[in-house]
Amino acid sequence: MTSTSLNNTVPAFQSTPSYADIQSIVANDFEVMDKQVFGSLNSKVQLVMSVSKHVIDAGGKRMRPLITLLCARMFNDAPSEQAMHLAAITEMLHTATLVHDDVIDESGQRRGKPTANATWDNATAVLVGDYLIARAFNLLVGFQSLELLKLFSDGTCDIAEGEVLQLQHQHNPAATETDYLNIIDGKTSRLFMMATQGAAILQGQEQHLQALADFGQHFGNAFQIIDDVLDYSGDSELMGKNLGDDLSEGKPTLPTIKALELLKNSDKQDYEQLRIAVQTGKTPNAEQLIELVRSSGALDYCKQRALEETRLAQQALGTLPDNRYRQGLYQLTELASARLV
Repeated sequence: MTSTSLNNTVPAFQSTPSYADIQSIVANDFEVMDKQVFGSLNSKVQLVMSVSKHVIDAGGKRMRPLITLLCARMFNDAPSEQAMHLAAITEMLHTATLVHDDVIDESGQRRGKPTANATWDNATAVLVGDYLIARAFNLLVGFQSLELLKLFSDGTCDIAEGEVLQLQHQHNPAATETDYLNIIDGKTSRLFMMATQGAAILQGQEQHLQALADFGQHFGNAFQIIDDVLDYSGDSELMGKNLGDDLSEGKPTLPTIKALELLKNSDKQDYEQLRIAVQTGKTPNAEQLIELVRSSGALDYCKQRALEETRLAQQALGTLPDNRYRQGLYQLTELASARLV
């Protein structure tokens, strides 16, 4: 995918690099951070350590801590133990939210590997998720920064509220795009914002907090919309879950919200079929329902919304220091968008 610059504020790149290419920009920092994610845990309870290791090892690409490391280097191109430590804490919080998500969704697998709740039980998974959050804040205190502690405490409240809001709208066919944006602002975008702004606070670059908040929010929005589109059009093996899982779980995602809106005005029978599936979670005809969403035009709309959010994230980078680390952030947005192709 070839990228284009926006108002000449961010340089254009000839092609989208791989995630490994972007990670290599801060390779040494990333290696230290990755070891700290588990190494910072010190529970005296062996079960806590075993479950924590299981969920951390099953983790994804560590995108959120990578963003923290890129931001820290963007402001000061030198190794920062504090930035690496904060990046590890960010990933610890992200892992905790995934553990809780799996319990709520009754998921047996994540990225093709057994979840903690499936390997042990719901109670164990929830309590270990709680421990990861508590330990993250225990480590945050060590920075002796009320500003940093406030950023993460406010953000963690927003994440929890986003999850509750999603639960509130579960199996609700009347959920709107505004409801959806409020949900993902909390459950997804807020942690992206914490990942960027935390680095700025560490480096004494508070004048850039708004630009970083805008980048984190819009990139987080784009990332979640893309994920939700792929639930109807992606590769189930690569995703580690079946297509249409969000529909059967009754999650209020943008593809179903938009499909219901479009079908209501064009095909009452198909609208009713999809509405009942969202409301009941009964999807014996999953393939037919997935095709309804695809043929409604909803995915095209969602892709455009994801690209709009991506452009806004890229524009937010325009006022930040222009160096290879800012390029790395830009390239992350391009890489995410390339998943839609």
